[in-house]
Amino acid sequence: MKLPPHLLDEIILSLGEVFVGRRYADKVIEYTFKRHRKWGSRDRRIFAESIYECVRWWRWFWHLAGLPDEEHTQPEAITPERLWRVWAAYWITNGRDLPKDETAPEVKPGDVLKRAKEGAPPAIRAAIPDWLEARGSQELGAAWPALREALNQPADVFMRVNTLKNDRRALREKLGQEGYETEVVEQVPSALRLKQRANLFGTASYKAGLFEVQDAASQLIAPFLQPEPGMRVIDACAGGGGKALHLAALMRNKGRLLALDVHGWKLAELRKRASRAGVDIIETREIEGSKTVKRLAQKADRVLLDVPCSGMGVLRRNPDAKWKLSDAEIDRLIALQAEILESYSRMVVPGGRLVYATCSILPSENERQVQAFLAKHGDEWTLEEELHRTPETGAFDGFYAARLVRKAAEGKVEVKDAEPAP
Repeated sequence: MKLPPHLLDEIILSLGEVFVGRRYADKVIEYTFKRHRKWGSRDRRIFAESIYECVRWWRWFWHLAGLPDEEHTQPEAITPERLWRVWAAYWITNGRDLPKDETAPEVKPGDVLKRAKEGAPPAIRAAIPDWLEARGSQELGAAWPALREALNQPADVFMRVNTLKNDRRALREKLGQEGYETEVVEQVPSALRLKQRANLFGTASYKAGLFEVQDAASQLIAPFLQPEPGMRVIDACAGGGGKALHLAALMRNKGRLLALDVHGWKLAELRKRASRAGVDIIETREIEGSKTVKRLAQKADRVLLDVPCSGMGVLRRNPDAKWKLSDAEIDRLIALQAEILESYSRMVVPGGRLVYATCSILPSENERQVQAFLAKHGDEWTLEEELHRTPETGAFDGFYAARLVRKAAEGKVEVKDAEPAP
């Protein structure tokens, strides 16, 4: 396969943006595509695959290029020459010939392939940081090797049909007419899987609000909350609103749905998505302090806490996250999760339900958080059901959810600083 010089230059430049500039790969790719609108589908595919695969397997390709392992995360050590060597190792291990360029650093395919056969320590071979190998082994034990391998596989593209506007059969037909072949995901009633990877955001179906791009495992969370039409529901960590939109569809656009988040710009994006989806029961509110939560005490029949987490279950989609995370950051997130669960759980009415959810596979972020909460509040809350999805068991991402029930109050509870129900 011949690689145009301009394309290789952009690949090296973009890898520098990710590993030296600390930008996220998907944003770098998006920006590059905007700058090169005339690129054809072949150039776009080669570019995106090169970036994602080099990011996913960064430490392994760095090793295959014969570079010092201790320098693979040091920005000052990641020079354009070394970026070229890493990309060359990727290209060679995929059975392709390097472009002939006398000005490029010399990389001998035989040396690269020899190193690949010699093997390496598990963390290097799996292209993950040492701290992650240690944490995964400690928390997941014998399950870790299979999970580690699964997290390095590219993720499939899933869609959630917007049942306010169409059904799964109609969406399949519509996408087929637009040239996109899909298949039904039997375990998830709202999901379709795209048979061949493609960017769906420019399709007429997407612009008409007929679907959202959302992993199949993520689509299990909103139904797990058991929302019903007419209920008062709060999505307390709404972000861009993927699950809030799903909740609105399950509620058949009837009731009150309050979407909270600490980032106003994410809520602005949610409002755009809600308009496209034909949802009008969502109210957005930025969390400006503890009073925002206190005023909603015992005001919701259902509360979803899709808490900030490490994203360890979705590394297939966000491979550069493992190079930006740290043990200390995960510990910070665990403390934040416990704080959110403690504070936001007060929004549930007696007899109501709360779902605590993450896109992590780490017990410290999942069941251990719920166990710690119940150890303090077991007289008021009960665990009704847990949901685990891990990537080694199929094509889904890793997700966790626990549904808790707040015991019905025996007497009337006085609520201070409260406001009308959302």
